[in-house]
Amino acid sequence: MTLYTCECGKTRELAKVTIVYRDGDWVAKEAECECGKYMDSIPTEGMPTLQRTEPSLSKNRDKLWAGAKEKLVGSRGVNESFD
Repeated sequence: MTLYTCECGKTRELAKVTIVYRDGDWVAKEAECECGKYMDSIPTEGMPTLQRTEPSLSKNRDKLWAGAKEKLVGSRGVNESFD
């Protein structure tokens, strides 16, 4: 959630906002104060870190390739002859 403050001293905490172009400036549409001005957001420290938890991104995917390679090629190596 982002904290928005107005010049008149009021604050509001918003989770989702829509950015629109109004009067020559980009503002958050939901951050309009009761006094008629648009509030500015207070910068927070750093960017949030996102961690993807999908099973396809796990570090165990090398095992999948090793199993598929053994099924396709067999126990012999790729460059070895059939005899």
